[in-house]
Amino acid sequence: MDVDEFTWICGPEDDPEDLCLHGHVTVRIGDAALEYDGTVSATALYLLKTLTEDKVMSEHDIQMVPCCGHFLIANKDLSQVTISGCDNGLDWSVIHENDGVRLILPSGQSEWISLREYQAEVLHFADKVAGYYQSCQPKKIPEDEFTRNGYIAFWNEWRWRYAKATLQEE
Repeated sequence: MDVDEFTWICGPEDDPEDLCLHGHVTVRIGDAALEYDGTVSATALYLLKTLTEDKVMSEHDIQMVPCCGHFLIANKDLSQVTISGCDNGLDWSVIHENDGVRLILPSGQSEWISLREYQAEVLHFADKVAGYYQSCQPKKIPEDEFTRNGYIAFWNEWRWRYAKATLQEE
């Protein structure tokens, strides 16, 4: 699993007002190689979620690599976020089995991987996305409450899921 070719919605130039990072994602599940340009900030968070939760493909839920993330919807205490986008994207299921996860493609093809190996891939992906954010100018926090709370909740959830994953890594 990898991510590169980072960009903001209007292009590769740094944009302190654009909150969602896009990029090119490559994933190998079994002998299937998948590639998609999507909202990699959302992908990284959803991958972090899959370290402790199953994610089942659904037409009613955001894809693992969504085309876009129009809305970041915060919960009441700003500890978690739901990302809402369009119907386009790249998706697969992540199901926890014993000491690993089963990655399942829409075709039904699947591969089991140890949780430790999967966690290393997810953290590497998240590190690359976070590193790109850190290399850019600080984001301008939105003035409207809905967008501001969504963005704050996004990073709050990211931080606690990432911290929990790195503690499990030791």
